[in-house]
Amino acid sequence: MALVNIATLATDVKRVLKKIQYPGGIELLSYKRNRGIAILKQENATLILRESGYEEQEIVIPSAKLTKELKTMIKREFPRSRKVRLIKINHPDELERKRQKI
Repeated sequence: MALVNIATLATDVKRVLKKIQYPGGIELLSYKRNRGIAILKQENATLILRESGYEEQEIVIPSAKLTKELKTMIKREFPRSRKVRLIKINHPDELERKRQKI
C-alpha cells in the first residue's frame, strides 16, 4: 500500500497495471478508506472499473479509454484529496474484505 500523489495517479496506475497479471488489479482508496475505485484486468484487453463511494457503478472499458474514465472518476470520488492509497490486488475476491476505517 502506498500513498500516491493525485496529480501523477493516472500515469502511476498505467505503469503498475502493465506488471499485473489477469485476475489481478489495483484498488484506489481515499485516505479514510471510505471511497474507492477498483480497476480489474480481464483476459481480453478490457478492464472493469468499479466505483464505490459517492456513486456505485461498474463499467467495462477497453484499456485504451482508461485514462479518460479514470480522470472523471477521480474527480468525482476524490474531489479534495491530494494523496490516494494505491493497493495491488491479486484476485477480485480481495475487494470484498473488510477494511479498517480511519
